[in-house]
Amino acid sequence: MTQHHTLPQDSEGAYHYHVIRRAIDLIDQTDHPISLDDIAADMGMSPAHFQRVFSRWVGVSPKRYQQYLTLGHAKTLLSERFSTLAASHAVGLSGSGRLHDLFLRWEAMSPGEFARKGAGLTIYWGWFESPFGPAIVMGTEKGICGIGFAAEMGAEPAFEDLAARWPQASYVEDPMMLRPWVLQAFGAKDGALDTTPLFLIGAPFQIKVWEALLSIPTGHVTTYSEIAQAVGAPRAVRAVGTAVGRNPISWIIPCHRALRKSGGLGGYHWGIPMKRAMLAYEAVELET
Repeated sequence: MTQHHTLPQDSEGAYHYHVIRRAIDLIDQTDHPISLDDIAADMGMSPAHFQRVFSRWVGVSPKRYQQYLTLGHAKTLLSERFSTLAASHAVGLSGSGRLHDLFLRWEAMSPGEFARKGAGLTIYWGWFESPFGPAIVMGTEKGICGIGFAAEMGAEPAFEDLAARWPQASYVEDPMMLRPWVLQAFGAKDGALDTTPLFLIGAPFQIKVWEALLSIPTGHVTTYSEIAQAVGAPRAVRAVGTAVGRNPISWIIPCHRALRKSGGLGGYHWGIPMKRAMLAYEAVELET
């Protein structure tokens, strides 16, 4: 499927994510905290400029943020912010969960509709800025059905990845139709809506897994085995992992919050650096 992409290559979000991505690489190469001056020098930026860009993206200084980007951060999250899905729903509704603060509402496509691979469905799409670089967003008249990120894999593959899930649908470029939902989804201050509607297009088991992910509060994580337990399939951890990886509405349905029991990050469809950046971003959000 060939489409013309209006991709914000020079967007602020892409620029900021690129800086964070390079910071992750630098932190991985050292076994000790790195000074602001040293990080800025490696980025080819002045300390003041780097601090300004970094703090604008995440809201805290680079020095404080380093702890959230380290490879061991996932283990820390599991020990300090592990969430059982049975309890997390109540935690989210108490006000600490960003997703519940967005007042998400969702409905799922019926199994029969899903089996038709999108036949008869019109899916609108557009490129938008996000905290994690360019995001391809897709939606039907009922709500957002897909969000993907291009920073790690590129624009064309990101678009094709989502579109291939519903190959019989008709695709119409219309970012203005999606824009109010997208602003709300990424927490824009000028978002005018009270709710972000989602339209879950997947097999019944996948949808059960995605709904379980929606109950994990911001800044918290869970494990693939915990999700398997929550959906009534405790022995189907591998199938749960596959369903998590097939989540089409990244970031809003927080598949980045699913970790291995060992504290390993596990996989992430849009790239492991993206998953680490998202977890770090939310850790800071919870504490500021």
